[in-house]
Amino acid sequence: MNKAEFIDAVAAKAGLSKKDAKGAVDAVLDTITETLVKKESVSFIGFGTFTTADRAARTAKVPGTDKTVEVPATTVAKFKVGKALKEAVAK
Repeated sequence: MNKAEFIDAVAAKAGLSKKDAKGAVDAVLDTITETLVKKESVSFIGFGTFTTADRAARTAKVPGTDKTVEVPATTVAKFKVGKALKEAVAK
């Protein structure tokens, strides 16, 4: 499912116009992004938690060659699945 299909599904389920559903979905995604940029977490009980993690700089080997490259330190987004979502998917 891509973003457009997701917006269509939200519109149908919530009884909203596609324009209103797009605005709501964009607002949710923007808010999650802004919160993660501040290195704070976003938690939806039962669904999951969005967090950030710092990855240290490292040396990586290029597959198939003996060449190595330096990978700089970075911050990555992470998602930990909540219990209710995990159980719903496992069925």
